[in-house]
Amino acid sequence: MQLETYISDLLYRYDCVTVPGLGAFLTNRVSAKVHKTTHTFYPPKKVLSFNEQLQNNDGLLANYISEVEKTPYSKAAEKISEQVKSIKSFLVEGETIKFENIGELILNADGNIVFDPSFHINYLTDSFGFSHFMSSDITREIYKDTVEAIEETAPIAFTPEKRSNNNWLKYAATAVIILGLAGLSAAFLYNNSIEDHNQLAQEKANEQLDAKVQEATFIISNPLPAATLSIKKQSGNYHIVAGAFRIEANSDKKVNQLRAKGYKARKIGANRYGLHEVVYASFETRAEAQSELYKVRREHNRDAWLLIKKLD
Repeated sequence: MQLETYISDLLYRYDCVTVPGLGAFLTNRVSAKVHKTTHTFYPPKKVLSFNEQLQNNDGLLANYISEVEKTPYSKAAEKISEQVKSIKSFLVEGETIKFENIGELILNADGNIVFDPSFHINYLTDSFGFSHFMSSDITREIYKDTVEAIEETAPIAFTPEKRSNNNWLKYAATAVIILGLAGLSAAFLYNNSIEDHNQLAQEKANEQLDAKVQEATFIISNPLPAATLSIKKQSGNYHIVAGAFRIEANSDKKVNQLRAKGYKARKIGANRYGLHEVVYASFETRAEAQSELYKVRREHNRDAWLLIKKLD
């Protein structure tokens, strides 16, 4: 049973999802924010947390599992209880429990569960489709500062003159100077505007060119035939345990028995209690291991269980 999948589904619709016997996953809505240093804009989201004290069964999770898997409520509650027992046993052994798209659980020195939330998914449906983005600094008052600098370098002084028949020439000259300075300022601002426009246009053209290159399809007229290799990799951190033996010879015997039945059995070393562990197989993902575990329990050993352990 993919417990984290059901919890993740419910977190989109509810602010509290309780796992009976383990604790509750809570969500708290936070507003959009801007990072002052990186100038990154983040949309509104739900922040995840975990409360170990909330363990009473409110029926939400069991009802949802019962509905999805088309099983009775009591059966769904029993599956949750078995999963919680397995999780707690791993936590006691010092293992880290990973809930995909939710976070990680680990037991601290005081015996309390510590939760490290995941930030890969935003459970706030109002922000669906939104993602963070960065924006460059906005420089203001550039034009004003430029005009003030020009006025400081080319001051205009007006002195009283005696009225004569040539006064209109003096006024005309003054007007020409004023218009010339105004035209110079306008031309300077216009040139800056044109340069900014050209730069934006060039950046847009480069982006379009990059997109075309990335979308280009190259066709080879005489392609070489594809070579298909089937390699079974016996690795991974998810192991289906067949048993643990104090005498190593007994573990070797168990491996031979399982391999005779078609399983890819092997020994993965001794655990913290000195018992030699034998597994049916190891897998890269929890989903693959869980699927094989159901098959093993149904066809061979009802006591088989899933171990999450990173091997050296």
